Amino acid sequence: MVRTETGFSLYRAHLHDSWVDSGGAEHDDEGFGLYDLTVENGRIASITPSVAASEGAENDLRRRVVLPALIDCHTHLDKGHIWPRRPNPDGSFPGALGAVLADRSANWSAEDVEARMEFALKCAYAYGTKAIRTHLDSLPPQETISWPVFEKVRERWKGRIDLQGACLFGIDTGRDEAWFQTLVQRVRQAGGVLGAVTFMVPDIEQLLDMIFRAAIENDLPLDFHADETDALEAVSLRLIAEAAKRNGYEGRILIGHCCSLARQPDDEVLRTLDAVADCNISVVSLPMCNMFLQDRRSDNTTPRWRGVTLLHEMKARGINVCVASDNTRDPFYAYGDLDMIEVYRMATRIIQFDHPVADWPKAALSNPAKAMGLSEDCGRLVEGGPADFLICEGRSWTEILSRPESGRIVVRDGKVIDRALPSYEELDHLME
Repeated sequence: MVRTETGFSLYRAHLHDSWVDSGGAEHDDEGFGLYDLTVENGRIASITPSVAASEGAENDLRRRVVLPALIDCHTHLDKGHIWPRRPNPDGSFPGALGAVLADRSANWSAEDVEARMEFALKCAYAYGTKAIRTHLDSLPPQETISWPVFEKVRERWKGRIDLQGACLFGIDTGRDEAWFQTLVQRVRQAGGVLGAVTFMVPDIEQLLDMIFRAAIENDLPLDFHADETDALEAVSLRLIAEAAKRNGYEGRILIGHCCSLARQPDDEVLRTLDAVADCNISVVSLPMCNMFLQDRRSDNTTPRWRGVTLLHEMKARGINVCVASDNTRDPFYAYGDLDMIEVYRMATRIIQFDHPVADWPKAALSNPAKAMGLSEDCGRLVEGGPADFLICEGRSWTEILSRPESGRIVVRDGKVIDRALPSYEELDHLME
């Protein structure tokens, strides 16, 4: 059905109005319209409304959906796939922290981190992902190991997956200012993102000011893990927004999790949303990991809430909202494979990205691209842009989101890629 050479191809397919500039095609209730997508020399030459009865499409996809290449803005490639050797003992958040600490101390050599990163990127590429931001545990001495590995892997994958790295440490560790400044320089030299996990420590505002000053002085974007808890008193999302305003920071900020917001009283929610909407802040929810960890009970009772943050309310305020993979097969989440279609499928069911679908697909496409500062053609199909897209088996959202889309076709630079996933046996030598 699909040609692999770099010459001229014409695809007739369903495109959604959230990732293509509507140009006269009639769209159905789900937002899909029938288009002719012309590819020439690895680029999208044209996107035009199709007349279904017309002739000339070399690849008539019979209304199958074509998705832009996917964007995953919050992952942990350095933790991925350690579950077989270090499972979470009880499925809890403290259990995950302890298991990762033990495994990092015992096993995270450069060779170990690189092998697991490489495996994860092979998976993401086969599923159709074009750009990834990964957090890198940067507590000493791990930052001296993982950052050089990241830079090496990023160069190897250049042109296939655009990789960004964000440092990760508990904000209280930043009290060691000499160490913190050394880390900032390491991140800056690697072209990375300055990030931290926020906790409601007594000096959180002073620590946030320190991070914002460092970001301003070194022209760095920011990425925080915030409020990954059900504690009502966890309001660091609002405190981050207030710190951005207080310090005059105008760069990009991405904040992940923000789980506690869904548990707080309305007046606190509104106060936080007002503060966030007033800054250049994007928020990413991690629906699979947060469902796995949050509200897990030691008395074998059923969880009572979903663990995700208030994306609908944020979107209504004009806040840039995203969903992403987060952890894969590690103590924080025992499952996953960096498949952003799976993430969007789960997000639709958990957060109710439907009735109407509207432009929620942007949460896995152009919104994370914006949060990461990628080019405007990322997460979209644009005339003149690269021919990077997925040809789905499904012809509508209910078809795409009802099956794993294991037969999807991934096209990069106008050519179909080999979608073979790596065997888990490739990691067996690390688990001994």
